[in-house]
Amino acid sequence: MTGRALRLLYLADIRFPIERANGIQTIETCHALARGGLDVRLVVRTDTHEPPRDPLAYYGVAPLDQFVITQVPLSGGGAARRMGYLRSAVRYALSRGVDAVFTRDLLLASLLLGVPRRLRPPVIYESHGLSDQVAAQLDTLLTGARAASLTKQRRLARREARVWRRAEGYVAITSRLRDALAGRFGPRPDGDATVVVAHDGVRAADIAASQARPRVGRCVAAYAGHLYPWKGVDVFIQALARAPEVDGLVVGGHPAEPDLGRLEQAARDLGLADRVRFTGLVAPRAVASHLAGADVLVLPNVATTLSSDYSSPLKLFEYLAARRAIVASDLPAFREVVGHEREALLVAPGDAEALATALRRLSAEPDFASALAARAAARAAAFSWDVRATTIGGLVTRLATTGGAPVPTV
Repeated sequence: MTGRALRLLYLADIRFPIERANGIQTIETCHALARGGLDVRLVVRTDTHEPPRDPLAYYGVAPLDQFVITQVPLSGGGAARRMGYLRSAVRYALSRGVDAVFTRDLLLASLLLGVPRRLRPPVIYESHGLSDQVAAQLDTLLTGARAASLTKQRRLARREARVWRRAEGYVAITSRLRDALAGRFGPRPDGDATVVVAHDGVRAADIAASQARPRVGRCVAAYAGHLYPWKGVDVFIQALARAPEVDGLVVGGHPAEPDLGRLEQAARDLGLADRVRFTGLVAPRAVASHLAGADVLVLPNVATTLSSDYSSPLKLFEYLAARRAIVASDLPAFREVVGHEREALLVAPGDAEALATALRRLSAEPDFASALAARAAARAAAFSWDVRATTIGGLVTRLATTGGAPVPTV
């Protein structure tokens, strides 16, 4: 491999671009890894939007010679498209010249790890939660979703245990998730040597470009992101009803999902129609301009296993970079990033009165709010996409240079 950059294959079975956080995380991670010196090929599904959108333009990232996006055309029903993507992904993974494979897809990782090691590159799996626990809570996480059956939960647990034992590299999204994986499945054969924690991040340029906001008129508190029940936006609306000196802004809400309508109705029922503005879905690069008009940014997640221990929400890092005061639920995963009264006010999750109290305090104490915002912006630098890429890129390099055998053409 001397004389050329290491080649990383990133496999994501998602239509691309996609209006969800996993699309942002995927392209920002790949782009940062490419900037850091790897040759990165991202393999995804084709866009279903008409006309198809350019992923680079949609996410606002610059073209790079060392970053290539391959969109796999698929047809048929959901199961047929899934099988078609898996076949294509395995073919790409076993092609000559791939130095490492990276994926968040548990089934795909398991399939690749079934190939003899001499015939494939190292596999790095990124975990965002214990898969069986997430599947068991789907009905509370996504509107209209159904919890997985016990049979499926057991199958997922067995698959994750297998990937934990066999994957050459492992990335956990939080420290608590890393510890939970080790506690659940035991130590990996090589201990902690090939397990890293890599939180999500934010663009370093966004941190540098952010500016403090002097209070003009009424205090505005904003939330940006999806509106699923576990995100706690219902609690935010209830808190605004208890904090009449604060106006609200909700940025997001997919038009094909019922959550936006539910929350708009909740605001009307509480007499907040004139105090809460809903933008609906906006393009990823437009979010920052909306947040710039707010004084306080709110992350009101309710307590679930996913949000308490495993969530590394993009909006937390976007909030840090925005140089605004933050109010967030007091959850263990969030405390890995921010401290109470240091970079944010942390309040009991699901407690509308506690959230309202924090909003009223920040409205009444603008100097304190400004100090929180300044410390938040300083903290953001530790969570740029480049920092994440350095962590993951170091793992890729170790595996590719110490354990990467030549892979034959198939």
